[in-house]
Amino acid sequence: MRLPYLLLDIDGVLIPFPSQDGATPETHLRHDVLPTGRDPSDPVTIWLNPAHGPMLTDLTRTRLFTPVWCTSWRQDATTMIGPLLGLPPLPHVDLPHPQITSSHPNGYLWKRDHVDAWLGDAPVAWIDDDFTSLDHAWAARRTARGLPTLLLQPEPHDGLCAEHLRQVVTWADQLAGSPVAPAGDKVSDLLPPLQKAVPQSSTGVRSGSSKPASSNG
Repeated sequence: MRLPYLLLDIDGVLIPFPSQDGATPETHLRHDVLPTGRDPSDPVTIWLNPAHGPMLTDLTRTRLFTPVWCTSWRQDATTMIGPLLGLPPLPHVDLPHPQITSSHPNGYLWKRDHVDAWLGDAPVAWIDDDFTSLDHAWAARRTARGLPTLLLQPEPHDGLCAEHLRQVVTWADQLAGSPVAPAGDKVSDLLPPLQKAVPQSSTGVRSGSSKPASSNG
């Protein structure tokens, strides 16, 4: 089986959404960035966890995946967000620019149709905070057709935690049928816990989550 893709969202995954009182996780540091095309006098404030860089780097060293950004940050993920975390340049899915006011204009994540066509028959682990039950059903259908598909959905106010990456490694290791860790180390040892993991469902949408309507991931 071909090497699976690891698709990485940014908003709600690496950049948590502030809570209603404006709070963000204490693990995350503030950065002011200027996305492509934005007025220089109007930078965007984001929060990133510096521990995510080493965690994702260790994950890529397992050589179990082809990591790819899948985010509305598009090329800025490679040129702006990745460097702030110390990540090497990664490719990105060239997502369209739909004129939408919701992340789920058809009841499922707006990225999905484009990603489905982009993947072809490749297996994939996809980390995004904004899946719905229809996306999980799509993943189940792909898997049933012999195209292993794993969706992991962080809580958008907390973002990515080590347990999500452990689940990805376990899944990919089962596909590969070989040891996962470089240099004899255990990947679980390379991924220290950041926070309590949010229970995941393979067929349902996360309950009790919210996301600003202006953000499409």
